[in-house]
Amino acid sequence: MTRFDRATAHLDAPLALVDLDAFDANAADLVRRAGGKPIRVASKSVRCRALLERVLAMDGFAGIMSFTLDESLWLARAGFDDVLLAYPSADRSGFAELAGDAKLAAAVTVMIDDHAQLELIDGARAGGTEEIRVCLELDTALQLLGGRVRIGARRSPLREPAQLTELARSVVRRPGFRLVGLMAYEGHIAGVGDSVDGSPLRSRAVRLMQSAARKELAARRAAVVRAVRAVAPGLEFVNGGGTGSVQHTAAEDAVTEIAAGSGLYLPRLFDNYTSFSGRPAALFAQPVVRRPGVGVVTVLGGGYPASGAAGKDRLPVPYLPEGLRYDPQEGPGEVQTPLLGSAADDLLIGDKVWFRHAKAGEMCERFDTLHLIEGDRVTGTAPTYRGEGLTFL
Repeated sequence: MTRFDRATAHLDAPLALVDLDAFDANAADLVRRAGGKPIRVASKSVRCRALLERVLAMDGFAGIMSFTLDESLWLARAGFDDVLLAYPSADRSGFAELAGDAKLAAAVTVMIDDHAQLELIDGARAGGTEEIRVCLELDTALQLLGGRVRIGARRSPLREPAQLTELARSVVRRPGFRLVGLMAYEGHIAGVGDSVDGSPLRSRAVRLMQSAARKELAARRAAVVRAVRAVAPGLEFVNGGGTGSVQHTAAEDAVTEIAAGSGLYLPRLFDNYTSFSGRPAALFAQPVVRRPGVGVVTVLGGGYPASGAAGKDRLPVPYLPEGLRYDPQEGPGEVQTPLLGSAADDLLIGDKVWFRHAKAGEMCERFDTLHLIEGDRVTGTAPTYRGEGLTFL
């Protein structure tokens, strides 16, 4: 019996937990890797207000990076006073609320990468006159062979200093807006593991790509920051990074703060990194409900795939007891999941099987409560966003 089983022996599965000892240790490691630069917590990787409050109370963390305008406003109303919306929004009612409330307007910074987004915000003000804080996003993708090969997420269309300078001038000249920040998320570096089990050639290729991408982006980001600061000398922050690239991004003089969140829970997608290691902090348990035969048990539900391109790496993995695997004919199912392996023969009806989700915060969309454990005891509970009745996406 694991300590997770002992801690939750009085609770029925399905359930989700966060190991606070691991959570705090992971937070400390992120701070160490950031080398003195503040870490802005990515809320989509946490999705629990109590745990956002916990990490922001630690030295080395400052501010939230949110994922929708509705979420940003909710967090600001709850008392968080520095919320950077990481994605452009078309939420007209949200912009009307933002423009009409001085407290919200002071706390929330919105993201743009297109003149049309400024037009949409202005058209949505509904009489609100508060100044809107604005951040520009830089495209970080690595482009090779004259742009014919692209490595990186398709986010902002703005790549070169001249493009960002033009949009920066539009913001500065436009009444009702203030340019306060610049963001660049290097997902192809921060979110791609460089040590894939059983794939040494692929792992080497990823490391070579990431080395080239870091050098290219560092030079281009520095040039962009110089150009934008020439237009907006009062720029408050330059945000970059992600859990997988904290120490590399923090080494750039042009970057003033780092974004990270997944490293607090350490989901399975972060097992394949050579640059850092951590402790799995977020788990969910499904109960054994059937024993179809020797070497097989069936648990209730468990089919919780993560977002992104479909593949095995987007599936949760059986974690404890060790030695369980999916039936390749079924995989994890919506209402039942068969698991194979010798460990199945030691499990009884009602026992728990512990899983790790592929991505961090998405687990919280399946559960309304996180059981918080320290050692082998549950010491508290905290509602997820879902548990507070909120589904932002």
